[in-house]
Amino acid sequence: MTKDGEPQTSAFHGKDGHDTFTEVSRVRPSSLSSETSSLRTKFSYENVETFKEKVLNGPSLSDFINKSDSSSVIETVVDHPPYITPQNNQSRKIYIETYGCQMNVNDTEIIYSIFKNAGFEIVNDIDKTDVIFIVTCAIREGAEQKIWNRLKHLKHLKIKRSKKREHKLKIGLLGCMAERLKHKVIEKENIVDIVAGPDSYKDLPNLLSLADEGQEAINVMLSADETYADIMPVRINEESKTAFISIMRGCDNMCTYCIVPFTRGIERSRPVSSIVDEVKYLSDLGVKEITLLGQNVNSYRDTTSEIQKDIVLSSGFNTVYKRKRGGFLFADLLDKVSDVNPEIRIRFTSPHPKDFPDDVLHVINEKHNICKLLHLPAQSGNSEILRKMRRGYTRETYLELIDHVRNIIPGVAFTSDFICGFCDETEEAHQETLSLIKEVKYEYAYIFPYSMRPKTPAHRHLEDNVPKEVKKRRVEEAFRVFRDCTLELHRKEIGNYHLIQVLGMSKRSELQWSGRNDWNTKVIYPQVPIPIAEGSNDWRLPNAGDYIVVQINDCTSQVLKGRAMYHTTLQEFYRKQSQKISQCI
Repeated sequence: MTKDGEPQTSAFHGKDGHDTFTEVSRVRPSSLSSETSSLRTKFSYENVETFKEKVLNGPSLSDFINKSDSSSVIETVVDHPPYITPQNNQSRKIYIETYGCQMNVNDTEIIYSIFKNAGFEIVNDIDKTDVIFIVTCAIREGAEQKIWNRLKHLKHLKIKRSKKREHKLKIGLLGCMAERLKHKVIEKENIVDIVAGPDSYKDLPNLLSLADEGQEAINVMLSADETYADIMPVRINEESKTAFISIMRGCDNMCTYCIVPFTRGIERSRPVSSIVDEVKYLSDLGVKEITLLGQNVNSYRDTTSEIQKDIVLSSGFNTVYKRKRGGFLFADLLDKVSDVNPEIRIRFTSPHPKDFPDDVLHVINEKHNICKLLHLPAQSGNSEILRKMRRGYTRETYLELIDHVRNIIPGVAFTSDFICGFCDETEEAHQETLSLIKEVKYEYAYIFPYSMRPKTPAHRHLEDNVPKEVKKRRVEEAFRVFRDCTLELHRKEIGNYHLIQVLGMSKRSELQWSGRNDWNTKVIYPQVPIPIAEGSNDWRLPNAGDYIVVQINDCTSQVLKGRAMYHTTLQEFYRKQSQKISQCI
């Protein structure tokens, strides 16, 4: 009953999707007659057992479903919906295109697993598919526009082909663009049939079934706990010696320029045990390099653990959110993952500078198979711009962290992200970014012009007031400075020996092969037989995934070049390196 005693209404959705209302009349207790009150008492006390028996022996929901006619609100329900029975999906072919970050690549492998378990076939030929899914990125305007152009092309393909097949061609928009543009792509543009956000991939077979019936198929709900820890991804390239593992999803940082918290939700982490199991699985497949993924990977926290630990922020760093308490932390995860197979290289991205306590740095330094390359996204070299970005540190704090890391991890290299032309960025602020790049000297830097994204704090409170041509110029200047510094770093490596994991044939020549060193820098070398170990008389050609030692003899700002010396193992290489350092001391 409503507060004032008026009739209360309840609603349910009818077949046409409109609300159907059933009015239930109720009156105030004070208006009951004494006779009515007596009848109510008699029912309540004398016939309650009879009433219970009638309810228990009465019709069930199935009686109403089976006897319903075509005009009934409740439609006939099949026992086994097509998205639950794999045998009914064997004729369906799924094709997936992936855009954006490494997280999207890993999401694609999760989607592969979901469809494979539901009985669908994954194909690599778009001409042989019934369903096309696009895994999208919305972090920058340019990436989003590329996907729009692709969707328009697929719309024409859909019109051309859908009439010729048993199943009409369906197009699905997945990932970060889905939540923000859900109604535009389905209703206004009429391009896609299915829209699914990053936390609703398990619902994809169901959404496809709805789309086949001509119904609206949208699920963009963000989850507070979905991590897909219960799904073992199906690898896109089974022959690859590298793999990605998502250890967490979402982000709590709320940087003013970033749309991730609005497209991927709040931060939550997978249990350590599920991550370690996936590492073991990949190790058994022969994978030699694993990258741990997360929007803020080093704030990882396994809250399912009863261990009570807290992250202590370095001096000068702060956050805008209340930090979680308890559980295994990122240092614990790194330690356990690196122990699974000491011959597997471990990398991780993307971290935040605020979450590098000393225990993380010490684990990286102590474990030979954790790569000595840290991604420290600065975004700007100017403290006022960093404040407006809500990064939680100043220029000075960032540089102090760089020095601190170098003191704990000798030979460490850095990569970074930079945004040029953020709101109110002056020429002086830009020059401070250039000077930061010169001072740190990054092995690689991702540099982009700022593009304001809807829903972000910057979109609500700041003005995108740096002209596009100024942004473009500043990006070009930052890129030139970065390249000059990288060339300087690479020239210092001439004559040094690097441990290289073999990738395969170089793109430019069959006689040249490539690999990557600990810093993830590409190394080019002639493909010739080399000793199977240092000093051995047995020689063979290196294969993809092998560890070899290469002596550097030339370089550019992008690659190192050298001569393959001999085969080795990861642990053997660093054991000998440690011995040489000890002898020098």
